[in-house]
Amino acid sequence: MLARLLPLQHFARHGAGLSAIELGCGNARLGRELRELGLVTRYTGLEVDERQHAKNLATPVAGMAFVQAGAQAIPCDDQQFDLALMLKSLHHIPLHAMGKALDEVARVLKPGGWLYVSEPVYAGALNDIVKLFNDEGMVRAAAQLALDEALDRHDSPWQALHELRFDMPARYTSSADFEQRMLYPTFADHRISDATLQAVRAALAPHLGPDGTRFTRPMHVRVLQRKH
Repeated sequence: MLARLLPLQHFARHGAGLSAIELGCGNARLGRELRELGLVTRYTGLEVDERQHAKNLATPVAGMAFVQAGAQAIPCDDQQFDLALMLKSLHHIPLHAMGKALDEVARVLKPGGWLYVSEPVYAGALNDIVKLFNDEGMVRAAAQLALDEALDRHDSPWQALHELRFDMPARYTSSADFEQRMLYPTFADHRISDATLQAVRAALAPHLGPDGTRFTRPMHVRVLQRKH
């Protein structure tokens, strides 16, 4: 999807790989793939989860740097990157800081640089289960509103480039796998009660098969470009 919307291959063919920053990088899977493909030559991943950040540091890769920081205070100089990635991360930023985070991203992008934002849509069977313990309806709407407001400002550094929706596969190998990844992530405490746990297990049960679950998660992608 990223390569479909942005001319990454053009840069690779001409030996000019991109510099990229990812806000809320998690395990930096996409960043590692982009490095392996030669599409990104310099990558910086920001992550607020201490445990995940430590794991990233423990598996160093040439050309990849990891920093423990949030998007609302990016510890990088101005105009350093060609591409910024926010994959299911904008809605995790505190509501009052979303606008500041988008300003920070604009600051560290080069003129003409891109911001690729992929956010989960508040719909679908998986969402119906997740909202039993982590209802993100308000914060997901706030993330889209923050993007709208960033674009609509009279002094906006952004212009809208692309917008589309797609369905992303979401697979869990078992009920235990779902619970570990979704109910008890290292970056959040959902305060799961026994009653909530039983409700989640009951809602998940119809979707479980011999090889686990297979959901599709509707996603909303927006690509903004830093004005020259």
